[in-house]
Amino acid sequence: MASKNLLIIGFVWPEPKSSAAGSRMMQLIEVFKSEKHQITFASPCAKTDNAFNLESIDISQVSIELNNSSFDIFIKKLNPDVVLFDRFMMEEQFGWRVAEQCPDALRILDTEDLHGLRKGRQQAFKDKKPFEVSYLFNDIAKREIASIFRSDLSLIISEAEMDILKHQFKVDESLLLYLPFMLDSISEEDIKVLPKFENRNHFITIGNFLHEPNYNAVLNLKETIWPLIKATLTKAELHIYGAYASQKVNQLHNDKEGFLIKGFAQDVNEVMQHAKVCLAPIRFGAGLKGKLIDAMKNGTPCVTTSIGAEGMFGNLDANGFVEDNPKLFSNKAMELFQNETLWKSKQENGFEIINERFDRKVHQEKFLKTIAETTQQLNQHRLNNFTGQMLQHHTLQSTKFMSKWIEEKNSNAR
Repeated sequence: MASKNLLIIGFVWPEPKSSAAGSRMMQLIEVFKSEKHQITFASPCAKTDNAFNLESIDISQVSIELNNSSFDIFIKKLNPDVVLFDRFMMEEQFGWRVAEQCPDALRILDTEDLHGLRKGRQQAFKDKKPFEVSYLFNDIAKREIASIFRSDLSLIISEAEMDILKHQFKVDESLLLYLPFMLDSISEEDIKVLPKFENRNHFITIGNFLHEPNYNAVLNLKETIWPLIKATLTKAELHIYGAYASQKVNQLHNDKEGFLIKGFAQDVNEVMQHAKVCLAPIRFGAGLKGKLIDAMKNGTPCVTTSIGAEGMFGNLDANGFVEDNPKLFSNKAMELFQNETLWKSKQENGFEIINERFDRKVHQEKFLKTIAETTQQLNQHRLNNFTGQMLQHHTLQSTKFMSKWIEEKNSNAR
């Protein structure tokens, strides 16, 4: 059987050391590589030094332009069997071109997280109001849900977001696939080599600073939570790691307070294994939190908020505590830091969560099965999705003609 052709259109080039989104993309790539797909990764974004060298794993890298018909020539020649859009913005920009040039290609959207949900929560937080439906039904959500309907299949990283899509936005389940992080199981041998309670020290938090919820969580620590911890644990330090620390981040560094901005972590596993407790006081956001995954994999118990915990633990006990009140949050953090018996039991919870909820083999098998079934019945699948056809007809015409107008304007300006 001839190998299939996959085109991934990336919002950015994957940076697995910088962000959970980068790790997620590499996991998806591994699934398709396991099925011997010929993979091309294309992006209109500039590459940074942190970008993974995809050519080192036999993936073609192609730079593409927005609002340029050169993409039409490129994709027609490539003629992919499957096109994976990395976030809804890429489906908006290139989806109509894919549909026109390669109508038989299966179009998959990887949402990463629900941008409309994150945006709505952020606005409610700014307004100091409870999050409710009027915040959820924002303009970003309207664009994102339209993109989900236009796609043949959308990958949803969190069960909570599956519920929101099905019940609030009335998206048919046949268009959605719950696909969380896909991780290797943690064995007894893996656990044995991890540093023990007595060989760890300090608190840790980690996250890409370009992501607003991460920066806001660090501010929350600086202004509210860390002073409460430091008042009792006077020798404690909080080590703050993350890519793209700007001046406004670096100026939060304070040696006297033990509030230490460490910047980019070359090896997240190493820094996480040396820490005793991970703090993630996230006040708005969506999707799954990569920092909590990293903490569980490395045996580091966590204290987080209900937003941070969303979609993470299912019916299992958390690998630490979930508290929204700053005083209770800091109390639980100190309790974990000082109580070895409690610390060990929460660490074990984390290993169980990784093995039960994020098993690579289970989710990979389900993903590949869904792709095969959808591909076999693609015409019927699309006929069953009239809303998607309607949006393909109307919404994308405006995107299409705006893009053609920009292209014409650009060519006249040269």
